[in-house]
Amino acid sequence: MSDIIAAEEVEDGHELRMGFFEHLDELRQRLTRAVLALVAGTVVGLFFADRALLLLQEPFCRIPEVDNCELVILDPTGNILIYFKVVLMLGGIISIPMVTYQLLMFILPGLTRKEKRYVLLSIPATTLLFIIGVLFAWRILMPPALGFLNQFQAQIFEPEWTADGYISFVTSLLFWMGVAFQTPLIFFLISLLGLVSAGTLLRQWRVAIVGASIAAALITPTIDPVNMFLVMAPLLTLYSLSIILVYFGRKLSGVDRGK
Repeated sequence: MSDIIAAEEVEDGHELRMGFFEHLDELRQRLTRAVLALVAGTVVGLFFADRALLLLQEPFCRIPEVDNCELVILDPTGNILIYFKVVLMLGGIISIPMVTYQLLMFILPGLTRKEKRYVLLSIPATTLLFIIGVLFAWRILMPPALGFLNQFQAQIFEPEWTADGYISFVTSLLFWMGVAFQTPLIFFLISLLGLVSAGTLLRQWRVAIVGASIAAALITPTIDPVNMFLVMAPLLTLYSLSIILVYFGRKLSGVDRGK
């Protein structure tokens, strides 16, 4: 009977104890699976890279002042490097569910079966939130940002954007907005461990505003208040959503039971 109870506890995640080298071996396995997922996603991305490049060029072509939206290449291998940069980006997006799963299973080994079920159910949500963040940046943030950058000091500067600079700028903006939109899910998973509470987040609303301002300044490609507000508003909305999810996360994990 004691063996059965012990086995159930190990399966439930409460008595998992591994040595240093066992942790290293598990880390190696998790990283290997994540890399294989990235490689597989990159191979799939090869079939969509041409369309992705045309799609990334589209916001530049929509700027009214731009007559010729072909981007400049300054070195012989620039187009090849940009092509494979987009392929790698597509591979990263495709592999997000598997990479996230491997990361969570390594850093959250002590979860019970019930909590692990919630983690597994949240994996599709990570991809969905990332896509929503990318779409927000694409539809709401990108047009005014590019228009502002193209017209800034136009009487002095003649904008001729290089392909490398433009593609790097666009992909970076899309990526970090996608990451930012996963904030509620991250807080929810942390709440399952009892490391954060809704009350704590509510009391730290001033810090959240300052943090959202700093994040908006880093993510936003311009310094004008309109574009910064376009980033700050969803970040603060996501923080409010995080408070709600943390409340339910604590209830689901049983941390607040009996309080």
